[in-house]
Amino acid sequence: MANTQNQAQPTQYHIRLQGYLDSEWVDWFGGVTITLLDDGTTLLICQIVDQSALHGLLRQIRDLGLRLISVNSVHDSQL
Repeated sequence: MANTQNQAQPTQYHIRLQGYLDSEWVDWFGGVTITLLDDGTTLLICQIVDQSALHGLLRQIRDLGLRLISVNSVHDSQL
């Protein structure tokens, strides 16, 4: 069982969506960085504190009817 006494550090996630998402959505998604890529996709870069917060963000994406392409955690060595 995991030790819940220690505060976990936020994990950076890169979430790729089909199509372009306007930068006006930054606040709605809680301050994520929105990058429009040349291949017609949008990359959301965000710091997520735990799995519950990740699922909440993914629920927001689903509720908007956006097509989710990928979700990747990025470790310090990958930055």
